[in-house]
This record gives sequence, C-alpha cells and structure tokens, in this order.
Amino acid sequence: MAKTFEEINEKIKKRKAVVLTAEEMTSLVSEKGAAKAADQVDVVTTGTFGPMCSSGVFINFGHSNPRIRATKVWLNGVEAYSGIAAVDCYLGATQLQDDEFQNMEQKTGFYGGAHVIHELLSGNKVQLVATSPGTDCYPNKKVVKDINLEQCPDAILVNMRNSYQNYNVAVNFSKKKIYTYMGVLKPELGNATYCSAGQMSPLLNDPRFLTIGIGTRIFLGGGIGYIIGPGTQHRPSVQAAELGFPVHSGGTLAVSGNLKQMQAKWIRAANFPGYGVSMRVGVGVPIPILNEEMAGFTAVGDDKLVAPVVDYANDYPVGSTRILDKVSYAQLKTGFIDIDGKKIPTSPLSSYKKAIEIASELKTWIQKGEFLLSKPSETLPQ
Repeated sequence: MAKTFEEINEKIKKRKAVVLTAEEMTSLVSEKGAAKAADQVDVVTTGTFGPMCSSGVFINFGHSNPRIRATKVWLNGVEAYSGIAAVDCYLGATQLQDDEFQNMEQKTGFYGGAHVIHELLSGNKVQLVATSPGTDCYPNKKVVKDINLEQCPDAILVNMRNSYQNYNVAVNFSKKKIYTYMGVLKPELGNATYCSAGQMSPLLNDPRFLTIGIGTRIFLGGGIGYIIGPGTQHRPSVQAAELGFPVHSGGTLAVSGNLKQMQAKWIRAANFPGYGVSMRVGVGVPIPILNEEMAGFTAVGDDKLVAPVVDYANDYPVGSTRILDKVSYAQLKTGFIDIDGKKIPTSPLSSYKKAIEIASELKTWIQKGEFLLSKPSETLPQ
C-alpha cells in the first residue's frame, strides 16, 4: 500500500511511526520481503561521516567601531573570501594558512579552514584580522580581535558537494609512495583506501532520487540542515550495476544549515599528509518508505553494492576513466581485496561506526516526534 509524506508525518507527530536504520532495514527485508517491510516501516534513516572537501561557512563577524568594509580577512591565519559584503566572509574547509602554501613538501601538520570551523564549534576563540583601504562610510582600515561563535551574528554552513553517492577505491601501481586526498598510498598495491558508508550511505538508499531533493530536511553536523540542490559534480547518469546502483561516483548533495546549532563531534578537521586539509562532516538523510520500491532500494546490502578500483599514481592524475576492477563494500570491509592476484589491505576514510550513530540519532529524533520529513519542492536530476 502506497503512503504519502503527509501520512508519515502524521504518524511521526503521534509517535507511532516505525523507523529503522538502513542496516536494520536490510535485515528486515531479507527476512520478510520488500512488500511486507513497506507496509510495516515508515522511515529508513541513513548516515555518513567522512571527509567532504567542498565545505565551508559564511560568517558575519559583526561591525567594528568605527565600521570597516573588510577586503581581506584571516581567521587564525587562514584567509577567508571577503568579496561579499562589509563584514561577511566565506571560510573554505580546505584553505590552508598562508605560509603553508609555500611548503607543500611538508607531510604533516597542516592547518586550515576546517580546523578554524572546528575551533569555533568547540567554543574556542579564533583571531580575526580584517583589512581595508577605508571608505567614507567604512573608514576603519584594520581590525584585529579574538572572536568566538557566540559573538558572530551569523554563521551558516554551506557545503556545495557532500555525500557522494559512491566513490573510488584508491590504489597505487607505481614504485613510490604517493600522497593524495585518499590518504597515503603505498607503492606496488601496498594498500587500498575507500570513502563510503556503503549500505548506510544516504544516496545509495535512494539511488534514483525519488524522495530526496531541494528542501529535504536532514541531519547535518549534529543539527538540522537542508538539501539546497544537487551538489557540484552531480553526475547521476553513470554506469549502473544490475540493481541500478551506480558503480562510479554518481550524485552529490549541496547542503546548508546553521553552524550555531551543530556539534563539534560531527564537524571535524581531517589532515592528509602531503596533500592538505579536508573536513569530516556528519550527514544523515531520512528516506520515507512510500512503497515497495523504496523498501527494496533501502534494503540493498554491502554485498551487492560495488565501487570502482582506480590507480591514483597513473590514471587519476591525468583524468583517465580506466577502472581496474570493481569490488563490493562487503569485500572492502573484510580488510582485504584481491587485485591481479594480490591480497591488498584496505582501510576506510569514512567511519561506518559513526554512520550508524548518525542514523540512530536521526531515528531517535523522528521517534520522539522532534523531526518531521519535508517533501522536496523538486527532486534531484536523475
């Protein structure tokens, strides 16, 4: 029997909605089938917690006396883009402190925008430096002061590419160690890294974007956020496996939320030796079980979801689309995969444990009637 968003929300308000995590849904459908699960379950919660580079925060740091029209802004020595308005700036998660651009041979200890954002969320003060040539209406030419998140009138997290639907498994076929955004890759297939929550991943639980779109309310960084559109590099029309799930990166999300309502445990800096900085972001998306088809999508497990193996020494740097192999997330989670007859140790960049925690927290919000589903004004491109 088909359901609607409105019907499910009425059950949530009455605390009668049946909510399962994606992991729990996989077990239920395996036991009872998709049709019975669709009748029984109202919402499936998903989660992911991993590095999401295309992230950052719009900060209004308030007017000084006399006022300043900031044309250059630094927070703890990390430059923020100030070409917006007098005391607004955008701090990107991957931006490094100025002096670190001159020393990319440094393998560890990078400090960047993600660290500043985490400091603010942790309640700590950061140093603001703002400069200006001065104008008649904004005469101040320099402001140096310590600020914290509470003192900022506004801080809005705006991430333009989060929650990749699927992603590469990175390996290194060369004879030297390489330093990448997928971590340090040992020579001659010495290791493999991957970055997805697999069966818990939000967009793998709605692979055709039937319920996810502009206006979808989500768990974002421990608070409530919204999907504001398809993310950059949203490429849903990629090669699909037998069940219709992408074997390449697929779709992405653009998301936003009030940083002041978020938690430091779900927004954390990630330091990649020899590469730079990224930011780990916690995202959880509720999937309404409107019908049997949605029950089936949310029940596909790690044994059926596959990711492409890509050589980051030779193919990825030159834009080659060559795929060495495809492996399932179930294989990856055993700790080893087999490529060209060689047993390769694997390690995740995203945390499956944290993905479960996010989905479980979102599940609790819904069960308590504190979180209603929002029907998207427009679904994402398929």
